[in-house]
Amino acid sequence: MEKYSKDSLVPKIVKKVLPAVVSVTASKMLPDFERPIILKKKKTNIGGGSGFIISKEGIVLTNRHVVADPKAEYMVIVNEEKKYSAKVLARDIINDVAILKIGGKNLPVIRLGDSSKLELGRTVIAIGNVLGNFQNTVSVGVISGLSREITAGDVITKQTAKLRGLIQTDAAINPGNSGGPLINMEGRAIGINAAMVFMAENVGFALPINNAKKDLADLKKYGRIYQPFLGLRYVLLNKDLQERFKLSVDYGALVVSEPTPEGEAVIPQSAAARAGIKEGDVILGTEKEKITEKNPIEDILQKCRVGQTVVLRVLRCGKKIEFKVTLDERK
Repeated sequence: MEKYSKDSLVPKIVKKVLPAVVSVTASKMLPDFERPIILKKKKTNIGGGSGFIISKEGIVLTNRHVVADPKAEYMVIVNEEKKYSAKVLARDIINDVAILKIGGKNLPVIRLGDSSKLELGRTVIAIGNVLGNFQNTVSVGVISGLSREITAGDVITKQTAKLRGLIQTDAAINPGNSGGPLINMEGRAIGINAAMVFMAENVGFALPINNAKKDLADLKKYGRIYQPFLGLRYVLLNKDLQERFKLSVDYGALVVSEPTPEGEAVIPQSAAARAGIKEGDVILGTEKEKITEKNPIEDILQKCRVGQTVVLRVLRCGKKIEFKVTLDERK
């Protein structure tokens, strides 16, 4: 049970954080099909989403997929009227976080919370630019689940990506909400609204804010997002895949290639290649952690440093062996 009246507290929180919630628009110079004979180009809106300001100097958080196109121009709209040109400082392709910078001084901000201390049933508020038209839309719900995993699709790039460790909420998250804040009852952002499930009601997902806090720390220290990279492609094993591939284990990561021109199982000259890992190997885990569907390689790497040497336990041709891998930086 909450220790406060939700009905009395929510309006106060919304009033406090709303000025820092922004709209993000993307545009490109595209052919003007209304005047095809002239063959001119005009600036065309190609999409957008939401975001929120976290520093008075104009640092804005949003989703990476909102600003995925490196050739597009991005604008941030504050208070539904002030427009600022936005520079993308960093894109985190693993956690779907992007960090933007806009001009302006003494801007309104939203303080960041701690997503490691979330509890099921706690009240949360989602705010965003719904459908690109309804700015500052507010919805209220609870935390319905933690550490969720989904495959999310981008309607603009048509690409899909696996997102892990997500916060599930029944607060309404709609197209255009992407990048907006998920607020707790202390008025702090504990997540970045990321995705919804089509053909389902009250099922939305947000990225834990601690992922963004790590990206912000990397940007401040290194001038870029600084993530370790192993350099292989794999599928996570379960009982069904164990039977299909006739393996002796039902956990770990089976190193496999993909049917694409650059779909090598082990990327040439990568950390995994230098260590001697090959297609068909099953990476069981590290010295301390076991690789499972709920604890994939990406999650383990998030706890490691670039340049760190990690011992991987590998199953090859029925024998368990160990490899020492010195992690590269993800480019």
